[in-house]
Amino acid sequence: MAGRPLKKTKRDFEYDDEEADGEGEFAEIGLPARPQEQLLIDRIDRLSPQKVFCTTAGRGQFARDLAIAHPAAEVTCLYHDLYPLQQAERDALEIIPNLTRVCQADLPDGEVDLVALVCSAHGIADLTRDFLQQGHDHLTHRGTLTASIDNPDDQWLHGELKKLFTKVTRDPYDEGVVYSANKTGPLAKHKNYAAEFAFRDGERIIFLHSRPGVFSHRRLDVGARALINAMTILPQLRVLDLGCGSGGVGIAAALRQPEAEVWAIDSSPRAVQCTEQGAARNGVTNLTVRLDADGSNMPAGHFDLILANPPYYSHYRIAELFLRTTIYALKPEGELLLVTKAPGWFRENLPEWFLDVDERMQKEYFVFSCHRPLNG
Repeated sequence: MAGRPLKKTKRDFEYDDEEADGEGEFAEIGLPARPQEQLLIDRIDRLSPQKVFCTTAGRGQFARDLAIAHPAAEVTCLYHDLYPLQQAERDALEIIPNLTRVCQADLPDGEVDLVALVCSAHGIADLTRDFLQQGHDHLTHRGTLTASIDNPDDQWLHGELKKLFTKVTRDPYDEGVVYSANKTGPLAKHKNYAAEFAFRDGERIIFLHSRPGVFSHRRLDVGARALINAMTILPQLRVLDLGCGSGGVGIAAALRQPEAEVWAIDSSPRAVQCTEQGAARNGVTNLTVRLDADGSNMPAGHFDLILANPPYYSHYRIAELFLRTTIYALKPEGELLLVTKAPGWFRENLPEWFLDVDERMQKEYFVFSCHRPLNG
């Protein structure tokens, strides 16, 4: 069971608008659900849903347990990232016929009588707001939205829910808080959390589309700018933007050389959606965009140039995954161009993957040029 209920506190929680550290998405096999998801699991016996949409902070443990406990219910679990979905499917011990796992930009179409959202005290504020609004929209009349967060003193999520629902029930525990609310009518107005912004590459103005949860939201990331400034795109080159985010690097590469074959991949379905929209906005016709977490959705040994700006969280496990994907996808004579603000791990590890590693500065960023993978 969850911890004992807590007394209410006056201390407000300052919600972190930065990206979560991603540890839940890269949890090891057999580790328990994260605290906010466990809070929902502990309440399963209070629920009697018919159709459910839910999210997860890890590998969909709540969705799995809910589907098993209520075999007549239709449970759909939305993953924000392809990697944890693949891990959940790999680790599944049995097929659960009433459980569907999806990785897409938004909640699926249709109405449900229960929406369960797993939130993080270190998550992205507008991403949470976006899914709270979507959850409300997908509920039937008198349907229930329940949301958990791993901060026992939370006030931020409570306030956001009160903007959408007339009455919100708050149940605090040692590990966090669970909220419940029922839909009494449609929202009077909706907020659009998407954004369009522009940046310059030489004489060209490039427009990007972005959404909460996508890397480089609302503005071009400084590291992406350093990578764009460092890259040289030649005719007939096969180029991969690895971890494309909102697509700035891949779109810039495609526009610089229309005769080049450019790919952009990301494990986030929102990133894929935004990159596709950005390509259409700029009239790009030589860009292929794919949802991919490990390189399995693209050809092996195909690319002359791979461009990468790996994230720093998850103790460099994602950075290592980027390198493994590079080895799989890069031609033996190809080049990896990688940018980072924290060069230590890369200085130590890149020589183990490549024979030729060159380092230079691009403003406050370090750009590594790596050639000839060892197993090429």
